[in-house]
Amino acid sequence: MRHYESSMRTNSTVDQAEDAVVKLHNAVTQAMSHPTEQTTQQAENSLAHAEEAVKHAPEGSVQGHGVEFAEEMLADEKKRLSLVDKKLR
Repeated sequence: MRHYESSMRTNSTVDQAEDAVVKLHNAVTQAMSHPTEQTTQQAENSLAHAEEAVKHAPEGSVQGHGVEFAEEMLADEKKRLSLVDKKLR
């Protein structure tokens, strides 16, 4: 997972989206290492939150800065979560 420069944070909607995706990353990692119905459900809840945050990211961005990065991070985590879903089924 790529990291961004924390000293440049402004608590904008982009920062909030990136934070939500980092939390999603952590939830997916937990679900991958302990694939249970509960950890998968937690990751799916985190995914819903991250999708909403990324959807609103452009509202507080300056010329779209950071939005694409948050969208890419979200797409990566969706792929990882789909692997967990396949393991459980």
